Amino acid sequence: MVHTLVLSAVFRRHLLLFLLIFFTHPNILTRAADGRWDLLLSNIGISAMHMQLLHTDRVVMFDRTDFGRSNISLPDGKCRRDPNDTVLPVDCTAHSVEYDVASNSIRPLMVLTDVWCSSGAVMPDGTLVQTGGFNDGDHAVRIYEPCRNSTCDWREISRGLTQRRWYATNHILPDGRQIVIGGRRQFNYEFYPKTSSADGSYNLPFLVQTNDPRIENNLYPFVFLNGDGNLFIFANNRAILFNYLNGSVVRTYPTIPGGDPRSYPSTGSAVLLPLKNNAETEILVCGGAPKGAYVRANNGDFVGALNTCGRIRINDLNPQWVMETMPMGRVMSDMLLLPNGEVLIINGAGLGTAGWELGRSPVLAPVIYRPENPVGSRFEVQNPSSTPRMYHSTAVLLRDGRVLVGGSNPHTYYNFTGVLFPTDLTLQAFSPRYLDPKLAYLRPNIISPVSQSEIGYGQQLPIRFSIPPGRLNSTSVMVTMVAPSFNTHSFSMNQRLLVLTRGDVTAVGKSTYQVRVGTPGSGNLSPTGYYLVFVVHQGIPSEGIWVQIR
Repeated sequence: MVHTLVLSAVFRRHLLLFLLIFFTHPNILTRAADGRWDLLLSNIGISAMHMQLLHTDRVVMFDRTDFGRSNISLPDGKCRRDPNDTVLPVDCTAHSVEYDVASNSIRPLMVLTDVWCSSGAVMPDGTLVQTGGFNDGDHAVRIYEPCRNSTCDWREISRGLTQRRWYATNHILPDGRQIVIGGRRQFNYEFYPKTSSADGSYNLPFLVQTNDPRIENNLYPFVFLNGDGNLFIFANNRAILFNYLNGSVVRTYPTIPGGDPRSYPSTGSAVLLPLKNNAETEILVCGGAPKGAYVRANNGDFVGALNTCGRIRINDLNPQWVMETMPMGRVMSDMLLLPNGEVLIINGAGLGTAGWELGRSPVLAPVIYRPENPVGSRFEVQNPSSTPRMYHSTAVLLRDGRVLVGGSNPHTYYNFTGVLFPTDLTLQAFSPRYLDPKLAYLRPNIISPVSQSEIGYGQQLPIRFSIPPGRLNSTSVMVTMVAPSFNTHSFSMNQRLLVLTRGDVTAVGKSTYQVRVGTPGSGNLSPTGYYLVFVVHQGIPSEGIWVQIR
């Protein structure tokens, strides 16, 4: 009888826990958690504060020169000599590295001035252009031309910018230039490269209007290119559609419900949801911190992060935010578009805000968001990592479909002991469910075009691919085109995914098929440059190929 009562009590407790989880987050229990974590390198020498994938399948990363000496030396006895550096006027260690995905190896690079909290994007020819930073690097433009023989390195234009740019956002424009928007105490924007010596900066009153005194809450604004050529700019808790050619506000959007800030330091994240032919253009903004959270965190009171997302169709006649609830609150998370059109929400904290040692309660489990699912069944929690990724963490999509994850240094210097969240120099990969070997029988393989092919606008492009015998479901085939993004501070600049219009899938050989897709019609939909193209079958993407749209 006693055993029966004990078992009954245990059963009741477990049932209560089950019901609590189910009714709080019903989507969590639809199936076992997915995704796999792998440690790639235990020490890359720096903490990856900024990341950019290049068309050479190398990833450039950098942190800041005034963290102190890094854990990786510059090659050939080189030393950086900068009398203006606030920590080390002479530094023989690297603060930037190039990661070779294929060989899983690191090569040190040399930046000349401080790149701390900067921005960037890849130009149409594949060159990485990084802008701004701190101290004597805040007006600099740094150029990295990719190579395959490990000889390329940064070169710097010390006064390449008109204004100081620190915590700014960049975006590639249809004409191939970058626009650089905002930054600390910079309520303006400018372009790079400059068209003339008179090409300066231009006021953007919206950045004044969204600036919270002594807190800001509008740094690293979320910027996306709309299909009409205008820019959607979100800062703090609201957004505008902006014509950068004449400096006019085309439309003003409603404040996100609740009015809580989503921009740095109350850092949420945002994505432009996959663009489809004749479909609405939608923005998704997730997470952040409640009003007042930054001040409270500075006083040792760490408030729970926001657990809401706002989704808006920006070209509607009367656009309104539709709110959704994540399985948990998140601040300082990254949002990445996956090749199959899903959104990965990864990294971050459950309490506090961005800033030095202002985050607590790391959120170790990524979340998948499925935009096409009905409301209430879009979020699914994935397998957790064991490594906290707090302030200054990063994540980028790789060509093989994995997500590269690194960074986390919430301290003013490299600090490895005696702190809650030590400086992290590791590099991990998160493999979404679609990379599970059990699903290999559904995975396509692109045969043609070959990687590094050039394509044009408004063309019919034949794509040949293979599928294991007898497995093709032709109605489930789609082709996606993904722009590689510049990731820092929980925002992936220049990120976009297009679902290309397609014709019928036809057999052209044993287990080999062809589908014709329409390439984007203009640079408003996809600015010129390098993209990853994937064939997706039943939600399982192929390995990507690089194409350059010109």
